[in-house]
Amino acid sequence: MGGFSVRRLQASRRGNIASLTALMMPILIGTAGLASDTIQWTLTKRMMQRAADSGAIAGAYALSQAADSDSEAVHQAALGDIGRNGGFVMNINPVINSPATSGSFRDASAAVEVILATDLQLPFTGFIMDGPVRISARAVAEIVGNGDYCVLALEHTDTPGIPIGGSATVDLGCGMMSNAPSTTSIIANGASFVRASPVAAVGNVPPGNYASGTVRQEYALPLRDPYRNLPDPPNISSSNNDIRVQPNRTNNSIGPGTYRDIDISGTATFGPGVYYVTGSMNFGSQSNVTTNGAVFILTATNAASNTSNIATVNMNGGARINMTAPSSGTYSGILFYQDRRASNMATNIINGNSTSLLQGALYFPRQELQMNGTSGMNTRCVQIVARRVDWRGNNSIQNVCPANSGANSFSGTQIKLVA
Repeated sequence: MGGFSVRRLQASRRGNIASLTALMMPILIGTAGLASDTIQWTLTKRMMQRAADSGAIAGAYALSQAADSDSEAVHQAALGDIGRNGGFVMNINPVINSPATSGSFRDASAAVEVILATDLQLPFTGFIMDGPVRISARAVAEIVGNGDYCVLALEHTDTPGIPIGGSATVDLGCGMMSNAPSTTSIIANGASFVRASPVAAVGNVPPGNYASGTVRQEYALPLRDPYRNLPDPPNISSSNNDIRVQPNRTNNSIGPGTYRDIDISGTATFGPGVYYVTGSMNFGSQSNVTTNGAVFILTATNAASNTSNIATVNMNGGARINMTAPSSGTYSGILFYQDRRASNMATNIINGNSTSLLQGALYFPRQELQMNGTSGMNTRCVQIVARRVDWRGNNSIQNVCPANSGANSFSGTQIKLVA
């Protein structure tokens, strides 16, 4: 009876299938287990790579915005984004390096490297390998250049950072950048005309009166204050000295020091050095002012607690100005430095006639700078950094600076995932 059943089974198609199935079962189970492990392995690897990419980009962004050498800010930014892009068990601490220490882009100072690893217990593969599988991912994000700029608005609120209106003609041999997140971060309307490239903003740069070929870059990274490392002005407890030069009068022996008001309506020559001004600076329409190596620090008495009274400057359009910044020292390349502790949004006005020359940086980080300009004014080597830059009149900046002048443009940045 039993032999008959075996013969029947051997002769039966169903029996053949059952026999083959029994023989193939270990292979089928192994294949299914390996497929399941492979899917889990691949998904974990993909999630880890996404987290590494995101962490590297976040770290590079923090590096581009943080104070110099602030490695903790970079580490925390990268770690935060890794956590937000999880979905996998990470039982090995992330490695975050800046600069990268291995592989491609090793030692690149403007790069952030993220290395992730985890030991994943896979049911089938773990049985074969007698332990977990090490899965890893690596990403490197680098800060790269994105144009040369000589005009920067540090405005960070929802308002235009660089308004250009009226009949202003702005001709720059460099780019302009606004950190304002506004939908009108930079506007060029009215009868204005702008020749500059790139024109970039953290917010939007709507179409306007731009020359053909102008590159508009919207939603760019904020550009760091290029003069952020300048020290705050020293505390000045009192200042009663004034400099006043009346019309048709001359003073060619003005030296550095601390002054309350500087009011020039005649001819004045300022010697090289640092001039602290706690009241105001005014150059009248008939003034003739010459400086060579002088820097003007606009501050206030007891500035730390008197932030609403930081000194301002007003240059009349008829003034004849010949001003060159120092070429060495702490304030190398700086013509005007307004105390960054200013809390009031005052307007500073820079003008000059067609025979005027400005060479150096105009730094007004917490207030507005209004550039009215005059056709023919020599501003070939000027950098402008202000909270808000209001262009009016005719302005031309070629941004061509003499060698060793201490003045130069500043580079924009963008973040790229490079590995």
